[in-house]
Amino acid sequence: MTSSPDDARVRASALRGRGWLNTGGVDLSLEDLRGKIVVLDFWTFCCVNCLHVLEELRPLEHSWSDEVVIVGVHSPKFEFEKDPDALAANVQRYEVAHPVIDDPELRTWSEYGVKAWPTLVVLDTHGRIAASMSGEGHAENLDAVIARLVAEGEVDGSLRRGPAPTVLEERTPQTLRFPSKVAELRDGRVIVSDTGQHRLVIFGPDGATVDEIIGAGQRGHDDGEGPEATFTEPNGIAVLPDEVAERVGYDLVVADTAGNRLRGVALGHDRFLRGRTATAVTTLAGTGEQWMQGAPLPAGEGDPLGFALSTPWDLTWSDALGAVVITMAGIHQIWTFDPVAGTLAVLAGTTHEGLVDGDLVRSWWAQPSGVAPLADGRLVVADSETSAIRVIDPQDLTVTTLVGEGLFDFGHVDGAFGTARLQHPLGVTVLPDGRVAVADTYNGSIRLLDLDARTVVTVATDLSEPSDALVVPPVDGIDQLAVVESGANRLTWVPIAKAAERHVDEGAQQSERPVTEIAAGTLAVRVLFTPPEGQKLDESLGPSTQVSISTTPAAMLRSGGGTSTAMTRTIELDPAYPEGVLHVSARAASCDADPAVEFPACHMHQQDWGVPVRVADGGADGLDLALLG
Repeated sequence: MTSSPDDARVRASALRGRGWLNTGGVDLSLEDLRGKIVVLDFWTFCCVNCLHVLEELRPLEHSWSDEVVIVGVHSPKFEFEKDPDALAANVQRYEVAHPVIDDPELRTWSEYGVKAWPTLVVLDTHGRIAASMSGEGHAENLDAVIARLVAEGEVDGSLRRGPAPTVLEERTPQTLRFPSKVAELRDGRVIVSDTGQHRLVIFGPDGATVDEIIGAGQRGHDDGEGPEATFTEPNGIAVLPDEVAERVGYDLVVADTAGNRLRGVALGHDRFLRGRTATAVTTLAGTGEQWMQGAPLPAGEGDPLGFALSTPWDLTWSDALGAVVITMAGIHQIWTFDPVAGTLAVLAGTTHEGLVDGDLVRSWWAQPSGVAPLADGRLVVADSETSAIRVIDPQDLTVTTLVGEGLFDFGHVDGAFGTARLQHPLGVTVLPDGRVAVADTYNGSIRLLDLDARTVVTVATDLSEPSDALVVPPVDGIDQLAVVESGANRLTWVPIAKAAERHVDEGAQQSERPVTEIAAGTLAVRVLFTPPEGQKLDESLGPSTQVSISTTPAAMLRSGGGTSTAMTRTIELDPAYPEGVLHVSARAASCDADPAVEFPACHMHQQDWGVPVRVADGGADGLDLALLG
């Protein structure tokens, strides 16, 4: 059972934070929401899995609009995410349509014992905790939990129907709204993904005069001529080489990010003594469904339209691979798309989130969000959640990290690669001299990486969420970048001059999360999972569960680590390391339990936790992590 009996349910803690958004300035309390089913969504706007949950919640908000209030509890991972203005902007960016409490000090997070992003906690009409679930992919189960709690509330008379106390700002059309990526077309024009308005905008070579708009400006998936086509949060744009475009019949490949698809764009053009051909949009890859554990991964065979994708973020053409390279941010992988052969393939990543170099097939990534080819055919990648810049060698099929330490290490520090720090970079651009310009998004900066000297410098600061950049013609002999200043809704010209370079050292930082105090010696790690009502553990294809355990630093874990099927494990920690991070990755498969159904639907549940721990007198000898309970 997912929910507890009435008399066993615990009363929910108060919602505490700095303030509220989407309420018209009103602070809400659980008393105000009594009589409603309340879904607390613990999220942070950097987290792609949290963005997936936002998409899963949208239809539930609509279908249960009179019975349910969703409350986003924004619990920041990065320092930048603590900025109230940044939070307000990103609530608008991702079209969050429910109340959000700003919890920069993680007070509500701590009260509810949350250990990971995203986590959902469901309260019944009496303000008691009825269910909790970590990770994504819970929409069907959440719908069933809500239906059951609504029925309970109707029986005891506690259910209070009516609209949620949500007050949204009115949106007005503008030239760009939270743009993301930029590319140069073969005719010198500049194209920008206008992510916040679900369209593409083509500017003249000056980057200012609007030449064409592709997309109707609303969420959707409609192919057809440019003005009628629809996208859902498009991001990366790959411009195909002339000979490839001629063979396949389209010029651009677009990452339709929240639509989980790749789209092809055949640009319209003027013909001599004839009318102009229309720009046309087609779908190249993706079913539109979010890839989940258990779904097939492509290996260069099969119809690309038959595979589920997961938040494709950035794209680039690779001559070395003869394919479009895709940063598949949602499942921490790198894929390729061959437009001539019409095939998809996984290039790198296991779907585990983290920072592991070496062979591409065994590498771990963390929300890769920017990619560009180097002159020698290697690929440079912005791995945003590890605040890392990494390089793929397509010849020996390996990856190496240049800058970055791990999921919870960041900062703004220039200098040698080994000590430099970034903060959630989203874009990389290769300069003519071989250096790499990094859109260091949460530091609001453009950083330059010298791959020969292995050093980092800052060339521009005080930008508003820069997310990509394009090399444009020099001005007065000074090299220039056109930077997508996403938070300011514009393209900004940034000079790349020696005089502009500076050395910044604001210190290395780590994500601030409540530390769990544990006893010295052994620790029982328990992943709690109860199949949703009407389902059972799926053993049809082997063990239904898998748990992986590791630590940072690695030497902290003496025994009990690695991967096994046991949901309860006893690990031993080295007393020489009184503090560290315990990493737990869990998967559990369940299937519908009705014996009358010949082919029951099956479901995969997955979550990764990074739990800061500290050895202390009186600390706990066990750690419970709720995958679904």
